Amino acid sequence: MKRILVVGCGDVAQRALPWLARRFRVFALVRRPEAAARLRALGVCPLMGDLDDLRSLGRIAGLADAVLHFAPPPGEGRSDPRTRRLLAALSRRGSLPQQLIYISTTGVYGDCGGAAIDERQPCRPGNARAMRRIDAERQVRALPRRLGVRTCVLRAPGIYAADRLPLERLRRGDPVLCADEDVFTNHIHADDLARLACLALFRGRSARVYNAVDDTDLRMGDYFDRVADAFDLPRPERLDRAAIIRRLSPMTLSFMSESRRIDNRRILGELRVALRYPTIDAGLRAARAVARQSDTSGAPV
Repeated sequence: MKRILVVGCGDVAQRALPWLARRFRVFALVRRPEAAARLRALGVCPLMGDLDDLRSLGRIAGLADAVLHFAPPPGEGRSDPRTRRLLAALSRRGSLPQQLIYISTTGVYGDCGGAAIDERQPCRPGNARAMRRIDAERQVRALPRRLGVRTCVLRAPGIYAADRLPLERLRRGDPVLCADEDVFTNHIHADDLARLACLALFRGRSARVYNAVDDTDLRMGDYFDRVADAFDLPRPERLDRAAIIRRLSPMTLSFMSESRRIDNRRILGELRVALRYPTIDAGLRAARAVARQSDTSGAPV
């Protein structure tokens, strides 16, 4: 494997790029010219293209040995035409990548009533957002059988990092569910998800799904309490579901309608990852250290 194509250069992908660029010839599909300069500084070759326009993707066919697909589906509908266009563009001229890694979401499981689940759990999506992800997964997971491309799907839960914490929500005073109605939630640090995507290139089994979650077993309200405590903010108010509906947006409420505890033994055993932040507490300690350093230097937190 010598050439990697990264599709969807958001936060997680950018955390993977330095490691990849030290080892491979890395190309990245970008929509905006201003992003190209930033990627060049990381040692990455940017390619202009848009997953919403198949005609713009002509240069990626036969380009890479492996593809890291981080791009999300569009914000509406029940299917993912972006993944369909990407796979169509990669298939042109009969020159396919050897491997494709796709970052999906644990939202595809839907509500599990707080049960402990692993990758064998059937997908029962509770909203269109999750249905779009299932459609993308189906397209990706058909590649080994249809075209011989090795694929892995990483299902990620709530992604957090020092700069991806709900501090503004805590400062606004948004409530969370009371303890007896609260839901279980799952997390992964953005750095660990980036590492898992890279490890899957070498250790992932073909047509395999992996739950990319950390070791924490935690309810959502307790997570917000821990973030508040780490940053010396007031803990959020606890309300019952009937009362909280009047205070939060439908999008936020949708995350409070699903409860599951996700097993991560497959990534530990098969991908052999040693998570840098195996628990929320470990990630928050690191985030707090970053905040203290910023306070000392005078830079904004």
